[in-house]
Amino acid sequence: MMAKQARRISAEEAAALVDPGMWLDYGAVLGQPDTFDEALARRIGPLSNVRIRACLTTRPRAVLEADPEGKHVFWFSTHFSGYDRKKHDQGIAHYLPVNLGEIPDYYRRFIDPPDIVVFRTAPMDDKGFFNFGPNTLWMRALVERGKVVIVEETPNLPYVMGEGTGVHISEVDYIIPGSEQPLAELPKTAATEVDKAVARLIAGEIEDGSCLQIGIGGMPNAVCSLLAESAVTDLGIHTEMLTDGIVDLYRTGRVTGARKRLNPGKLACTFALGAQYLYDFIHKNPEVEFHSVDYTNAPHVIMQNDRVMAINNTTQMDLQGQAASESDGFRHISGTGGQLQFMRGAYASRGGKSFMCLASTYDKKGERRSRIVTALTRGNVVTTPRSDIMYVVTEYGIVNLKGRTIAERAKLLTSIAHPDFREELERDAYEHRLIPRGFF
Repeated sequence: MMAKQARRISAEEAAALVDPGMWLDYGAVLGQPDTFDEALARRIGPLSNVRIRACLTTRPRAVLEADPEGKHVFWFSTHFSGYDRKKHDQGIAHYLPVNLGEIPDYYRRFIDPPDIVVFRTAPMDDKGFFNFGPNTLWMRALVERGKVVIVEETPNLPYVMGEGTGVHISEVDYIIPGSEQPLAELPKTAATEVDKAVARLIAGEIEDGSCLQIGIGGMPNAVCSLLAESAVTDLGIHTEMLTDGIVDLYRTGRVTGARKRLNPGKLACTFALGAQYLYDFIHKNPEVEFHSVDYTNAPHVIMQNDRVMAINNTTQMDLQGQAASESDGFRHISGTGGQLQFMRGAYASRGGKSFMCLASTYDKKGERRSRIVTALTRGNVVTTPRSDIMYVVTEYGIVNLKGRTIAERAKLLTSIAHPDFREELERDAYEHRLIPRGFF
């Protein structure tokens, strides 16, 4: 097979390649295209049934803003950002259920080859590679499967180190110029007192040589802050998302990776999202290794490191231990992401632990409600089954559900619910026979 002869064209010429009914892939996170997206928006009028897959949109998409009624474009996301959620509420964006670490395999086995794959890259290096930047994820699978591959050269996209972090010019069909606007940043929210209380309980379970997976949100980042002030040493990082909190912890000297079995001495991840100083930190940094998501997130890979500590959030948990982390009833709000895979990988790791964090309550329309409930809200999606839950943490305590009966689980979870809801939860547990009479 002859190598492709990549051509440099304008974003307008690239957008002209799109026909009605095509499947497009925009890549993910900071890799979603900008100049192509804007050019496609300018000619969206005559197009119909254009279907676009993407993930974690970090800034408004011109093609969706140009089609507010969804007459021309169907948008499918494998993990919602705040923007994706807003468009979902408008009936424009739709969720594609996935375990994030399985997506490369979906493209290779189940998803028909995309008609056009277009994503941002760093400028071509002296070996002819366009670096994916901080979004390695399933990019190699997209390159392999795409009928047409377009790269959008972006001058300020960080150049990352690791395995499978780029596409060679021989694999590319078209090259278009990218935007020089600043990279999207993830706002850093200050940890609440609840976040800090949960973090203290988790930090007390982490020992020297632990290997951390840190999810997104205030609670996991509060754990990083507490560990930075602790005496724990030789921490390792093997995570899906690299966050500001992990970089802050690394800079204290407590992260060495010296005891990791895989990628010793390195921070291993598959994508990064945060502040500009995070992007500056990863740029050509040999201490950080980016890998495909089917490496970082696969349980059989995760478990090879000892003492893996997986720290994730949920929004609702029932008294049996089912965690609903991605929806509010039938309203989708985020995604499965890597939560389930890291929970399983951590449990299988020698000395590993997984933590599911949640604030005991939340406010909805001025009413305080419990996040620990007898039964999940109608329509809520179970992200992590009860059989996979290990530690559950609220600001009122930490409990381990492994090996516990339904009755014991109901009692333990009630004990870490907000005090105002405990009596009702216990009454419901007896009423619905989750706890047999006379068991305790």
